[in-house]
Amino acid sequence: MSDIPLLVDPRWVQSHPEARLVDLRWTAKGPSARQKYEEGHLPGAVFVDLDEDLARPGGPGRHPFPGEEQFARVLSRLGIGAETPVVVYDDGHSSFAARFWFMLRAFGHRLAAVLDGGLRAWTEAGLPLSREEPRIAAAPIRKLVLDRARLADVTEVQARKAVVLDARAPERYRGEVEPLDRKAGHIPGALNAPWAANLTAAQRFRPPQELRQLYEKYGSNVIVSCGSGVTACHDALAMEVAGLPPPRLYVGSFSGWIEDPARPIATGPEPG
Repeated sequence: MSDIPLLVDPRWVQSHPEARLVDLRWTAKGPSARQKYEEGHLPGAVFVDLDEDLARPGGPGRHPFPGEEQFARVLSRLGIGAETPVVVYDDGHSSFAARFWFMLRAFGHRLAAVLDGGLRAWTEAGLPLSREEPRIAAAPIRKLVLDRARLADVTEVQARKAVVLDARAPERYRGEVEPLDRKAGHIPGALNAPWAANLTAAQRFRPPQELRQLYEKYGSNVIVSCGSGVTACHDALAMEVAGLPPPRLYVGSFSGWIEDPARPIATGPEPG
């Protein structure tokens, strides 16, 4: 298989049994993602833990990228070889699934897709769930190289030579509420592009032409950000679905920005 779509539907999944299905549900409160997985997941899907598998401790930010060797071991454990197509899903909004999709692409694994509508789309199609955890043969550990051109560091954000988009909900961007970080507000100069605006009422991605209308006004030099480099990947996926140049991800995002008390914080609506 030379390539796969960015977004797939349940019918595509059914017709491609060779694809590795990855369950990336996550929640800050309530039942754990692991518990949700054990209560029912797509048949054959493997569980991935956002905090343990797709991040490393120590910052900057709450979900810094793991190192290349660490991520290579994760892919090996999941049975993901160089030519294994991967389909990631979450509860339905794809805001967590997009993080693994982005990481796979950034670490050089091109065969990565998101199940549009996630678990919700699967069950709405009348398809069954499973409580059985599959036994997966480990894939050979391969040498991964992170394409750092897909990322932006804090100095590039501070330089303000690129448009910085903040994917968080408007009330978090404005600093009215902050459920996760110790400070509220946004990076000065950042514009608000909430990831939820990428979706229809049915929790599916909007058509490419609608997404293009949302993002083409920002130009070709864009950095996406959020709270910890997770939901920002939803904006990155939306831009690629729209056929626009891929943006760079500021992995540290707002949680990394506020680690330095000397960095200013803005509140309120976008200027102008």
